[in-house]
Amino acid sequence: MPFVLLYLVVEIVALVALGSAIGLGWTLLILLASALVGMWLARREGVRAAQALAEAVSQRRAPHAELTDGMLVAAGGVLLFVPGLVTDVAGLLLLLPPVRHVVRNRLVRAAEARIPELRTARIRSGATIVDGDVVRPRADIQVIEAPRP
Repeated sequence: MPFVLLYLVVEIVALVALGSAIGLGWTLLILLASALVGMWLARREGVRAAQALAEAVSQRRAPHAELTDGMLVAAGGVLLFVPGLVTDVAGLLLLLPPVRHVVRNRLVRAAEARIPELRTARIRSGATIVDGDVVRPRADIQVIEAPRP
């Protein structure tokens, strides 16, 4: 409940500050323009994320970056639907690829700090896997190495 109250206070302060600086008409125009541009960007980036995910799956790679991008694009779209100036700015920022890249890297680092096995899985996802058996020398056989020239 305190977060909802904080959200409302921040949004009201931002709208009043912008409205007093540039006027009510311009403020409403900015809100409408940000919603329209945001919806267009969300659609475009959502399609790109889906195509990148499909390409990663078809190439049999682990699509961790593509899935995270899709999640961030969806979060940006949701933020654009929530009314308010601050959420519109946050949603628009999440739809920009350079910002998404920075946020994705921070999310991955935070997840890897909590669960170290994720880092190992991410590193090994791009590695070549060779199927084979490990042969260990028996204790009753003495191994003699040839001298090196």
